Amino acid sequence: MTTDRRSFLKQAAGSLATMALLPSAFAEPSAKKLFFDISLAEWSLHKALFGKKITNLEFPGIARKEFDISIVEYVNQFFKDKAQDKTYLNDLLARCKDNGITNNLIMIDGEGNLGASDAAERAKAVENHHKWVECAKYLGCKTIRVNAAGQGTAEEVSKAAVDGLSKLGEFAKTMNINVIVENHGGYSSNGKWLSGVMKQVNMKNVGTLPDFGNFCIKHGEGHSCLEEYDRYQGTQELMPFSKGASAKFYDFDANGNCVETDYNRILKIVKDSGFKGILGIEYEGNALDEYEGIRKSIALLNRVGATV
Repeated sequence: MTTDRRSFLKQAAGSLATMALLPSAFAEPSAKKLFFDISLAEWSLHKALFGKKITNLEFPGIARKEFDISIVEYVNQFFKDKAQDKTYLNDLLARCKDNGITNNLIMIDGEGNLGASDAAERAKAVENHHKWVECAKYLGCKTIRVNAAGQGTAEEVSKAAVDGLSKLGEFAKTMNINVIVENHGGYSSNGKWLSGVMKQVNMKNVGTLPDFGNFCIKHGEGHSCLEEYDRYQGTQELMPFSKGASAKFYDFDANGNCVETDYNRILKIVKDSGFKGILGIEYEGNALDEYEGIRKSIALLNRVGATV
């Protein structure tokens, strides 16, 4: 080896060592870590699921392969009769394992009103939810999302919901499962009402799932809303009890911003509450294909989440 070549190699090695010790100007800038994790709510693909284009069993693989999302939230409607079917659940678990998926939550609908004024009806609703608590435990989920619906005055439904949620919460506590209520229409979309219910329940494993776009208290024909609670105030009122949140999206403008919700404002409310959990993407728009809508939702959360 020539002297010149030795000198060159020695200088190169020294330069590399110096660069390793210094904050390199040549290094790729690292993305700022978000204060939340992102999950995919299965409802984002409800058109494809109802249309039989995909199945619940395929959902974990789609979340990973199409969107590189590793946390999922199921909707019980898409495997309604499978809550106690171990063969089916084992197949689902195997697919989750194959795709490196973490199961976080099951959204429960159609199992009765936990805020029903009739005690027998309410007790039946609580019992109907038991199998989903067990299913959540089997799948490794931390949480089930329920509804606090009922008929009567705000005070009557509140009293009934406190009873129903407390009883379901006691059962779920034995399995270390959370029971959380979404603002999902009616009284529950009134942030003050739902936060009042939570204060009365006062259980560590019973909380809320603020949905940024679900504050319609009274619906009109079609999807019109006759009475809407302020989403920013409602989110602020529900965040102290939150064990997750639904990042709802319908439409995007030319810059990729959500039309109906100011995400800079709402994510600041979430961050200021001290929340460090999981935000579930729930795309419900009609202007875009579901897959494209989900991708735009991911991009917006990553962009805005890094700056608030």
